[in-house]
Amino acid sequence: MSKRPILVLQMQRMGDLILSFPLFLWLERTYPGHPIWVVAEEKFFRPLMTISPRVTYFPWEGVQVLRQNKYELIVNLSIRSQAATLAGELQAEAKLGPVAFKGGVTHILGNWQLYRASVVENNRHNLFHWADLNALDCVPLSSLASTKWPLPRTLHKDSNRIGLFLGASEEAKRPSVKFWADLCSELLGRGLRPVLFGGPMEQGMGQEVARLCKGPVLDMSGKLKLGELIAVGQSLQLLITPDTGPMHLAAWSGLKVLNLSMGNVNPWETGPYQNDHFILRSTMSCALGCWSCTRDQLYCHSPFTPSRIAVAAKRMIVEDRASLQKINMPGLRMFLTARNADGLYRLNQLSGSKAQAGDLLGQFWQQYFGAVFGLWPADGSEQVWAEFAAQKPELAAKMGAHLPRLGKEFSRGLARSAPLDDSFWNSCPLILRQYTGFIQLFLQNNDYSRESWIRVLSYYEQLAAILSKN
Repeated sequence: MSKRPILVLQMQRMGDLILSFPLFLWLERTYPGHPIWVVAEEKFFRPLMTISPRVTYFPWEGVQVLRQNKYELIVNLSIRSQAATLAGELQAEAKLGPVAFKGGVTHILGNWQLYRASVVENNRHNLFHWADLNALDCVPLSSLASTKWPLPRTLHKDSNRIGLFLGASEEAKRPSVKFWADLCSELLGRGLRPVLFGGPMEQGMGQEVARLCKGPVLDMSGKLKLGELIAVGQSLQLLITPDTGPMHLAAWSGLKVLNLSMGNVNPWETGPYQNDHFILRSTMSCALGCWSCTRDQLYCHSPFTPSRIAVAAKRMIVEDRASLQKINMPGLRMFLTARNADGLYRLNQLSGSKAQAGDLLGQFWQQYFGAVFGLWPADGSEQVWAEFAAQKPELAAKMGAHLPRLGKEFSRGLARSAPLDDSFWNSCPLILRQYTGFIQLFLQNNDYSRESWIRVLSYYEQLAAILSKN
């Protein structure tokens, strides 16, 4: 008798689909013998099938076939209401992610799926990568820790072709045409040969970059399908790219990536997932966890100068890690993608300013949520909090002083089963919003039931116990 399938609903963009590839592999190992079925956009999954893990893809137009089966597990990674409705209609032993129940009410199932929803517009101190969050509700942490990802390839030292992917989904996430043209000139001056890439939307941009550069630049923008991009990528030493779907495609296919992480992205969440890829990010305090910029211009773009990027790229190609650590790029920090001791994605800093308060707070909240959701003991959060309190005593005191107010608010909520004010989470100090954002969504997701208030008090007691030790 065949085993019931596992169904993943991933109807987002190409980058989101590629970041789901690790989940597909882990599901195959965690549920041996269960077929893995995936609902995705055909325009994305069709060209990726040659490099995708072994799953069966369904376009949305074919979902009627899915209604004929019962599933071992349904994981809804989509934000579309149709996906939540489908997840609610289908029969399964377990469901995760947004699920629409009778009456049209949608609830998010799974601690980590709910946590991810809580960091929407509230991700300043989130250090969990999307690919890991896809899996933590249904795959043992030990599976993540035991996974060994291939390192990006390094071609013969005489190879000098550098790819530049020009586009990204939003203007704030990508450099200007002038930047790309100047970068081409800087690379040519260092004996490197730039090759321009992009989708159909970037074809005009590629032509303008090549015209402004006035050098021997190969413009392939708008000329390659995804499969062809993968093939051409085998001949490149490095791909310089903003945070975009083709960046994840390059990293998955083994092409070394330098991610120019600018604008409203968080490299901890959507950086290249495999190990040993490079990321450059502004040191501005607002840059980490930026959701949308409200300033008069994109100041975080300013430190990204073509000459700096070209110098870094040259050193990355020759694997000169020591000189990369010494590189002076004021306003920028350079990271190398890696894994922590638990197997989760992390960024190791290679150069730039020392750790900031936000870095330690991110580590603390990562340890705290991992402890309350059962990934590990509370020791790690206690250690990080002790370090934070020693380095930033004023901020630590501010958090401690606000904690009793939260306790009173939660006690009143338990007594009355009354909803929190909509502004509750973001009226709290910034250092607490990773926590309050989750608490508010948790209560809303559970209709402010008595059981959910009791759980909130438990989360509060765990937090208070950690903070009281310093």
